Amino acid sequence: MRGLSIVLVLFSLLLAGCSTPRGGLPYGSGAPYDSSVAGDYRAEGKASYYGRAHHGNKTASGERFDQNALTAAHRTLPFGTMVRVTNLDNGQSVVVRINDRGPFARGRIIDVSRKAAESLGMLKTGVAPVRVESLK
Repeated sequence: MRGLSIVLVLFSLLLAGCSTPRGGLPYGSGAPYDSSVAGDYRAEGKASYYGRAHHGNKTASGERFDQNALTAAHRTLPFGTMVRVTNLDNGQSVVVRINDRGPFARGRIIDVSRKAAESLGMLKTGVAPVRVESLK
């Protein structure tokens, strides 16, 4: 009986050591989000798109990626920034919201969702020369 008591005490201590600490105060450092910090961003380069393979995965902003939404990934623009992406080959353009980080392929400046790629007429090619401009 005494041996069982010792085992139970040791097991209780082991479980207590596995618990996570209680959260403290909410994160309070930094300034509230302001999409105007994107300023007058304008760049030209190559765009690619991502779709089915990433559909439903979490983005860097924490939301789930929806290939049917008008969203995009950019390396530095703040999450929530609205940008106009124009396909320089055909003149088609679309407004997307930045909600992820990327692209990670060399030479690309933006990754757009499948829906945005469809609007830009770049589904067949997969990559297109584009202009990206922040909106106010």
